[in-house]
Formats: sequence, C-alpha cells, structure tokens
Amino acid sequence: MNTDNARKYIKDASTHIININRALKSIKSNIIANFIKLDDKGIVISTNNVTNPSDLQEIKRCVKNSLVVEEDQIKFSRLPQSKSYLKIVSISYISNQTNTKLSPNKVKKILKNSHIFNDVVLASKHRIIKILPKSDISIVWIDIWDAQSSAKAKSFINRRFNIGNFITTI
Repeated sequence: MNTDNARKYIKDASTHIININRALKSIKSNIIANFIKLDDKGIVISTNNVTNPSDLQEIKRCVKNSLVVEEDQIKFSRLPQSKSYLKIVSISYISNQTNTKLSPNKVKKILKNSHIFNDVVLASKHRIIKILPKSDISIVWIDIWDAQSSAKAKSFINRRFNIGNFITTI
C-alpha cells in the first residue's frame, strides 16, 4: 500500500481494529488485532498471537474493503519472519568448462535454477569462501527469510543437489 493510502487508513485505526476483530470473531478465530501502526513500507497490524493463513486472508479482506485501492497495492500479508543461515559445501570454485571463478551472480543463477530453492527469498547477499588457497572447493553462505520456527531451514539441512556434474550438500 502506498504511503498516502496508509496515512488515510491509519487516521481511523480504532474503527478498523474493531472491524477486523469483528470479522475474525465471525470466522471463529482466537486471534485479536491489537493495534495498527504506520511503517515505512505501509501499515503493520499487530495481533495477540501468531496467525494462520485464513486469519491473514480475513484481515486482508477487511483492509481491502475499508479502503478503496487497487488489488495490487496491498502487499501480501505475512507471518513474522527471521533469518536462517545455510552453508552450501563442496561447490567447485573454478568452472572446468569456462575456467572462470565462482561469482555471486553465478551463485544467484544456480539458486534460481535449482528446484529446491523455488520458494526461498534471500535475506542478504550471499558469501563465497574458498576453503584453502590451493583448493578448488568453496563454501557458499546464504541467508534466507524463514518462519520463526525455521521450518524451511530444517528441510534443507543435509539436502543434496547438483551443480553441473558436482553434488553439493546444504
């Protein structure tokens, strides 16, 4: 939501909280919206507990109905997130085919093309570390946005995938 719409919405925050709580109660949810605050990216609606996807959809519906905006102006609601750090080992530092070093752009392309990283959002720039000066093996550290329970990170631990003809492990 753009900042003008967010400011308009926040002016009548108490009414919106009442409407959101009424809607949540109608779907028999135990979640209660506590307050609404303005953020640099839009609005933040704080709740008393972690919500499930149906609660998030109901909150989004209430926000959309109370403010006349385009559908694409309301960004996806999401659960609280945290960073998880993963280490990808046994990646060749120098490509045998092109004789070039492993670069951040190549790593990004590898992650984008790998099926196991389909729903992963990188939290920060990844790091490439060569194990030893005379070695051809490197380690790539990636930071991903994950649920607070680290569910995504746990599913990646000890998982293997191919990069060219090499098998790497997370």
